Amino acid sequence: MSNLQELRSQHLVETEWLAAQIAAGSPRLRVGDMRGYVKTHTEPNGYQTADYLGARAEYLESHIPGAVYFDWTSDIVDENDPVPAQIAGVEKLAQLFAENGIDNDTLIVAYDAHPASQLATRLWWVMTYLGNSNVRVLNGGWAKWLKEGRATTAEVPALPFATFTPNLQKAWRTTAEEIVENLGSPRIRLIDARDAGQYTGEIRRGKYGGHIPGAKHLPREALFTPENTFRSAEAIAEIVESEGVGREERVVAYCNGGVAATSVLFALSMLGYSDLSNYDGSWNEWGQRDDLPHEVG
Repeated sequence: MSNLQELRSQHLVETEWLAAQIAAGSPRLRVGDMRGYVKTHTEPNGYQTADYLGARAEYLESHIPGAVYFDWTSDIVDENDPVPAQIAGVEKLAQLFAENGIDNDTLIVAYDAHPASQLATRLWWVMTYLGNSNVRVLNGGWAKWLKEGRATTAEVPALPFATFTPNLQKAWRTTAEEIVENLGSPRIRLIDARDAGQYTGEIRRGKYGGHIPGAKHLPREALFTPENTFRSAEAIAEIVESEGVGREERVVAYCNGGVAATSVLFALSMLGYSDLSNYDGSWNEWGQRDDLPHEVG
């Protein structure tokens, strides 16, 4: 197995593998259902609104056997933060995972129904930030699982309470102030994972449109096949290298709410990039602040 193949196996699992693990009753496995949606509406002037929605009702109707549900709009966020979708505090997250039978040795497989797996990778980032690297994303997610006719259930599992002890990896989360301090630095590489219209400023979700000065545009959709599975490591590497993203750089990705950015960070981690960080506030924060620079086009 090549180094890239090994790295990929440490991040992604295929549906066949997960089905076999479930059938075997693997005691250390927990499956996390991260389904949810971003519903947008764009006005003729380019202003866009977005509603962040969970999908607990869909989970209760049907899910992968043994899966527990995490609502990305409430369970893993700080609902008191004025910036939408910010990661919850350590205590809240530790309690959430403990209540769902997850300890520091648990293997977590996350899935969602998004074509870019961005809610599943959001859970991967949350767990990585908390110091647990034993997380995988289901390649192709819920759609591929259903397409292959694999087992589903409406049964909600009863899981034993566990003890989850966070070991915070602060470098994985970046603030606006840290970005401002490093604007123009050759060591930091900013990547904008949003749609092209949002990057150029034609579509404006905040008070201001455009992007952070110097940010490269790498939309998360570029990392996926038409079947919504991750492209090969070689194909992703070619895309990343064409943007001039060097392994010696600190890569900070952002989007609107720090969610789509995690798809890009996940892909870079699969390639062996190690100095990675998520600007969690993203454009939900940056695009509202008068004191921060903005660039259009």
